[in-house]
Amino acid sequence: MEKSQKKRVYLFYCSECEDLAQKVASQSDFITLQTIKWRSFDDGFPNIFINNAQELRGQHVAFLASFSSQGVIFEQLSVIYALTRLFVASFTLVLPFFPTGSFERMEEEGDVATAFTLARMLTNIPISRGGPTSLVVYDIHALQERFYFGDHVLPLFETGIPLLKQRLHKLPDSDKIVVAFPDDGAWKRFHKQLDHFPTVVCNKVHEGDKRIVRIKEGNPAGYHVVIVDDLVQSGGTLIECRKVLVAHGAAKVSAYVTHGVFPKRSWEQFTHKDGLEKAFTYFWITDSCPLTVKAIANRAPFEVLSLAGSISEALQT
Repeated sequence: MEKSQKKRVYLFYCSECEDLAQKVASQSDFITLQTIKWRSFDDGFPNIFINNAQELRGQHVAFLASFSSQGVIFEQLSVIYALTRLFVASFTLVLPFFPTGSFERMEEEGDVATAFTLARMLTNIPISRGGPTSLVVYDIHALQERFYFGDHVLPLFETGIPLLKQRLHKLPDSDKIVVAFPDDGAWKRFHKQLDHFPTVVCNKVHEGDKRIVRIKEGNPAGYHVVIVDDLVQSGGTLIECRKVLVAHGAAKVSAYVTHGVFPKRSWEQFTHKDGLEKAFTYFWITDSCPLTVKAIANRAPFEVLSLAGSISEALQT
């Protein structure tokens, strides 16, 4: 895009995303960071003030969100709904990780599809003077969730896979890489973006309380195998997947997930410790989950591949 065609974007952000917002702004002279006073009343409910609100009229405005817990969603939605009503030229919501996306399955009557509920809340963001909200999301967990959003938002589904590909090409053994998918869902989601690498596809079966992973197709013997998935929670599947890959001759095993959720500090089992040295050679995540990024800082084998450049480009879409 020519310099004269680029738009000035005023970027607001939640407290958790301050580091990522600064990285995004550093990518472009056309992104200006804006601040919000995140305060609370004595009863705990939000008391929020948008700084420089009068200056936003006719401007392109964006908000970088992190819905890491139920407690922060309400205050951020309050700001999001307010920003669109300040006569802005356009409004973009960047929500790198759509957090309820792994809870979309309705297996029996009575199950509540929380992913659909959150999509409805976002669909009801007021239309700004410039039209519907643009919603930027990375590697949403289930592909059908893109149809959960109504016409009042325009979802832009991005991926972190280009960051992984760039990193893999920089490895000294880049010619000995095999990409492994822990299940058919991961293969369907990512294989077209990684089709220039040899692949291994695994599958998971549950036998009682045990989760058993087997190789469905492909041969990892002698290769540096990189397990690719969209997110990690407990990490159990990745650990079992690594075991079966090593058993079939993998020389090294690494992992990539776009969203390192890691509830209850489950990332700790992957750090290089006595007896577990280099169980995973590398473990790449993006900075879509800011709390995890702070927790794993400078802890091998973790490396953070920042979404900042991609978000900066998305804000010009």
